[in-house]
Order: sequence, then C-alpha cells, then structure tokens
Amino acid sequence: MNRRQILLGTGGALVTAALGAVAWRAATGTMSEYEDYTARLRAPLSPDIADVIRHATLAANSHNTQPWRFRVTKNAIEMRPDPSRRTPAVDPDDHHLFVSLGCAAANLAIAAGASGRPGEATIDNEMVRYAFMTTSPHDEPLLYAIGRRQSTRSEYDGRAVPTADLATLQAAAAVPGVDLVIVTDPARVAAIRDLVIVGNDAQMRDAAFMRELKSWIRFNPRSAMASGDGLFAAASGNPSLPTALGGVAFDRLFEASTENDRYARQIASSAGLAVFVAEQADPAHWIKAGQACQRFALEATRLGLKLAFVNQPVEVAALRPELARLIETTRRPDLVLRFGYGPTLPFSPRRRVSEVLSS
Repeated sequence: MNRRQILLGTGGALVTAALGAVAWRAATGTMSEYEDYTARLRAPLSPDIADVIRHATLAANSHNTQPWRFRVTKNAIEMRPDPSRRTPAVDPDDHHLFVSLGCAAANLAIAAGASGRPGEATIDNEMVRYAFMTTSPHDEPLLYAIGRRQSTRSEYDGRAVPTADLATLQAAAAVPGVDLVIVTDPARVAAIRDLVIVGNDAQMRDAAFMRELKSWIRFNPRSAMASGDGLFAAASGNPSLPTALGGVAFDRLFEASTENDRYARQIASSAGLAVFVAEQADPAHWIKAGQACQRFALEATRLGLKLAFVNQPVEVAALRPELARLIETTRRPDLVLRFGYGPTLPFSPRRRVSEVLSS
C-alpha cells in the first residue's frame, strides 16, 4: 500500500506561463472544484446504507485502486476483492489487495454501527461478511476520523508522541491474529529507513513497477475527479499538470536519488514507525492486518496525528527477513507506517458507491 511522489520542480510554472492560465485550467480543472468534490465524498454519515458503504470506501488501499466490491442483502453486507483492480507488479501475491479489503471492513463496521446497524464482521477466506441487526443510530468514537484520515506524504514536525497516546494507538489496533510493533528508538527507525531506501531503489529499477505506478497517477484535479481513483499528485504536494505533460515529467524527472532523499527526510521528521505482523501469511490474516491498520490510522487521526505508508521493505521480498529481524519476529511483516504531527494535504479521490456495488 505504497505511494510514490513526483518531482516536477519549476517546470509546471513555466509551462503555465506559456500556455496561459485559461487553457491550463481547462486541461487540469481547479483545486476549488476538487475541494468541493472531496467535501461531498466526506460528508457526514446519513442513515442510508449506501452512505455506510461510502464510508467504507474511504479506507486506506494500495495505489488508491479501491479493489473491492460490496453486495447488500437484507441483514448483511458482503465484501469481496475486485480482481480487475490488481496491481501485480507491486503486489504479485495480492497481499495488499486483501489488506485493503480489511481496511474497508474496519470502516464498514464503524459506520454501520453508527447508522443503527450494529453487527459482526466474519472472514470466510477471501470474503468479509458483516451481519447486522437494526437499532437506533448511536455514537461511534472513530466515525468522524473516517472522513479525516489520509495518507499524508510530507515531512512532519519531529515531535514525539506522548506515551499515553502510543498506548491508545496500540489498544485501538488490537485485532486477534495481528501484532503491532511501534518503533520510536532512533537507531531502529534509522535501520528501517535504510531498508525503505534500498527497497525504493529496487522498485525504481523495475520497469514493470514503474509502468504500473504511472498508470495509477492522476496528475490534475480533472483527471482525479473523472476516474475517482488513483494517486492524486497534489495529495503529495506536487503541482497540477495536464495529463500528457505529467506523464513526460514522470518519465524525465522521477529519479531514485531524489526520492531516496525525500524518504530519508520524511522518516527522520516522523515520531515513529508502526509495523503490523499477522500470525499467518494468507488472505484471511491479511484482511485482519488491514482491520488492525485501519483502526490504528483512525485512532491516530482522532489524536491529531498524520500517517503515511513506507512499505518498500515488505513489497521487496528480499528485504522482509531483515525487517523481521529488526522488529524481533520470525513472521512475515505486513505493513509499515510512519506517523507524527504534520500538515493536512488534499484528500484522495473515490469512486461513486454505484461503481462498487454488485447486485
């Protein structure tokens, strides 16, 4: 569930001057339009069951592919993976796909309970079934955080998180079958940072990885709103570019050395790292890892923290044993998040509920 950034320098401003502001806006749309769009996506929960699913789709997911399908029955909501949204270069065994499903399942349970549909989510191999009964709506402490959570890919301010808040985060992520290791020791953070950089180098030398990543980047608000998915460039603090120009900039300016420096600064500015480890390496446990990760992210959001995935050490299989050694486990690590106090950036796009529903 990784996210890369695009280094565009001052080229965007120069081309804007050449083309003219009107033509530029016609090609890219405006951030004002995009902010209105994301505000609608993150509107408060209504009692409608479609709104419960809307909240589920605001979960973290790999490359913002939103690889899920929902089916509503009389007293249940079923979630299945959408294989058409696989990312085989970065995720050849569909690990992130099932983690994404688990993240959405965590949101679903919170929103459904708040809407007056308390219940229980069960995992049947590759499917999640949320069976509920109908009561009155009630408060859910993490509900508001669903619309505020984001992967904030910027530098943070370096402040430490209070010990009591770290304990709260650990408790929020408690899911049977999943361990959470919170790393704040500078030496271990630096060692994991080095793995992130080695993994980033390996991925950026992989032509298939780079093609797949580029295919999911949305270089401007108009493209992001039209597709409702993908990695919106402005969500990483990058300028808006027409799609064709953005592709050229990606090919010419997206370099490993620059990205490595960026990752080093971002991790150094973070308060710590969170590593999730499931008991087994199978779809059911990957879904559980996603549930734990999403609950951690929502609690972090409630506490005023920002987060971002730095998953290179789990995506590059050769690096997993060293990451496991650093966090003192013999099992396969599933996810790596950095966390800390930082700014709010533009939110990611989402597809309409009608596009993720199955009959």
